[in-house]
Amino acid sequence: MIKDIIKKLKPSATLLINEQSKALEAKGKKIYKFGFGQSPFPVPTDVVEELKRNAHQNKYLPMQGLFELRDSVSKYLTKNKKNKYEADNIMIGPGTKELMLLLQIAFEGDILLPIPSWVSYFPQALIGRNKIHWLNTKKENNWFPSAEEIERTVIKNKMKKYILFLNSPNNPSGNICKNLNEICDVIKKYNIIVLSDEIYSELAFESNCKFISDICPEKTIISTGLSKWCGAGGWRLGFFAFPDELKEIKSSLKILASESFSSVSAPIQFATISAYSNDHSKYIDSTKNILKSVGLFVYNTLKSNNVLINKPDGGFYLMPEFINNKFKTSSEMCNKILNDTGVAMLPGSEFGFSEEKMLARLSFTDFDGSEFLNNTVGCKNIDEKLLIKFAPNMVDGVNKLKKWSENL
Repeated sequence: MIKDIIKKLKPSATLLINEQSKALEAKGKKIYKFGFGQSPFPVPTDVVEELKRNAHQNKYLPMQGLFELRDSVSKYLTKNKKNKYEADNIMIGPGTKELMLLLQIAFEGDILLPIPSWVSYFPQALIGRNKIHWLNTKKENNWFPSAEEIERTVIKNKMKKYILFLNSPNNPSGNICKNLNEICDVIKKYNIIVLSDEIYSELAFESNCKFISDICPEKTIISTGLSKWCGAGGWRLGFFAFPDELKEIKSSLKILASESFSSVSAPIQFATISAYSNDHSKYIDSTKNILKSVGLFVYNTLKSNNVLINKPDGGFYLMPEFINNKFKTSSEMCNKILNDTGVAMLPGSEFGFSEEKMLARLSFTDFDGSEFLNNTVGCKNIDEKLLIKFAPNMVDGVNKLKKWSENL
């Protein structure tokens, strides 16, 4: 029989929206794929070539990861974070999702989740049998919790251990956390551990963007990897970076890794050394320029009295709120939008919001990233003509969504 805790889980919302979209496409309906968050860009050529050169690598690697890769990652972090990381601080995993699951299983304490939170944090907490505390947020605060909100929760039981999940730039909102100093004060006051999900950090639109790991490194586990900035989601390689103060958690995760995934694919680990050793600033700047231009087009097109929306700060998401009283749930609204316009989005309820709040996550990546990138390298100003040419699905789909919202 299936365990009761597993029965409470449901299929991933992102996979479900894909299935619904494919079913409508099979019937001949044009679908705008704004539901699935995946980088549209190709993996950098030098990294691909390294994978080809290392296809022969067939030995199991150390469970914590190939030393040369951990060394290149630690040097990359030390350079960019201004905090010292050694190879032993790094743990390589088959994507950060697996490492987060192992963390939830290993950790004995409660989980602090801001609303909104990425769709897998909550079910993984259930699997780990951890109590979840939802933290309320506001649009005006970029959808991140205030220090007061965090303190209000932990002060009820100061003897417990807590992990705060902080994802910036955020999925689903596309916003960056700005109140880091006040959050850091509460973290230190109550000895809270932070899982800083920085998977979109390389795609922050403004330079010199700060993260909680920059302000409070001794309390923070950094979680990031290849999938978003390197266009390599399917390669399944991510890593955790631990401060020395949290080496006990790292040791527990190594044990769990040995009994689960053993080690990450050898050819991919060898290839990834080049991702963190070589200079990819031109590639990253070009992809960010495209994403920022597309995101601002979506934002400027949709914002109205009927659609409340924050300007995107990074990554490839926006979180519009539709002002209406026609629908009982955000799921009902998103299904109606899909059937009426062909625009596929995820309902806000999948990210922790109440069903009655008419929020949705919009991923602005429905375009050919290779074509767009190859034709705009070095182009500082991506205007609407270029968007129409290289991101026609985004332009058409957003205009359909705008027209639909005007009838609310």
